[in-house]
Amino acid sequence: MLVLRPVRSADLRRLVALAGRVASGMTSLPADEEVLADRIDHSLRSFAARVRKAGGEYYLFVLEDSATGDLVGTSALAARVGGFEPFYSYEIVHESHVHEALGIRKEVPLLRLKKTHSGPTELCSLFLRHDHRHAGVGRLLSLARFLFMRAFPERFAQTVIAELRGYLNPGGRSPFWDAIGRHFFDFDFYGADLLSGLGDKAFIENLMPRHPIYLNLLPDAVREVIGRVHPNTEPALALLLGEGFELANEVDIFDAGPQLRAATAHIRTLRAARNAVLSALPAALPTAPSSEKPWLLANPAIDFRAALGPLLEHPDGTVSIPPDTAAALGLQLGDTLTLAPLK
Repeated sequence: MLVLRPVRSADLRRLVALAGRVASGMTSLPADEEVLADRIDHSLRSFAARVRKAGGEYYLFVLEDSATGDLVGTSALAARVGGFEPFYSYEIVHESHVHEALGIRKEVPLLRLKKTHSGPTELCSLFLRHDHRHAGVGRLLSLARFLFMRAFPERFAQTVIAELRGYLNPGGRSPFWDAIGRHFFDFDFYGADLLSGLGDKAFIENLMPRHPIYLNLLPDAVREVIGRVHPNTEPALALLLGEGFELANEVDIFDAGPQLRAATAHIRTLRAARNAVLSALPAALPTAPSSEKPWLLANPAIDFRAALGPLLEHPDGTVSIPPDTAAALGLQLGDTLTLAPLK
């Protein structure tokens, strides 16, 4: 069974091995033992902290195969972007150019560097091994984070964003970076993105162009990739749009990947989720509509657990799940279970 849980110190070696499987272009999970050890420490402190208001917490989850002990995926939540280190993006705005005497009126699109302090919650660090991208596992990895947010709303903002990987050409190069960023830095796209991911943001404001970038001055091949996702990220885009996220008028400053945004109260999984008391652990569930499809199930504790599994709903509002599912989630009879339809 695949179980999503908070990362542990003992996971470092396996997490480094998992990061080694990440294709180039994803710098949020570098195969660097020191970097990943720092992220584990940050996550452990965040889970252990008594939080009354979202701040700089970072919650890293790993997807573990309970049969083998292998880590097959990761996902994370940044409680609030910005703060001590601001959050940067390019905002897409339109500037009016008017000359009444000649009857000329033009709306010119441009990119304007935006700096955010005390921003929204961010979905981040999502990766799933290719050999496990089936049967709803990707949905478990992504959507279970919302059930953790539901259990601890005080730890998160009222708005959630996701910055998706931007388009890279078949040669692994970013057309947007090659047209803009490379002219202002002494390192390549991956170096800049990794440095930013490590929390060093000062170089962005110091080195990035200080004036708006007029899109009409860029080549067609560059304009076409602004707001376009990496081919491997298209399923994640479709999933989040289905959850109620919308495309924002902002893109990543390095690869121009799109930013998605949603009010927490409007996210489908959060609206559909409910708590129920676990009333029975039958070895086999009777055939019923609710038991014929997998559910997203979670133990809503700070030592969070989530998995996919069958479930039987009872008229009194209680539910039954198989014993192995309950054991994987760390639940016993009488405990509270959070459940949500997978789709």
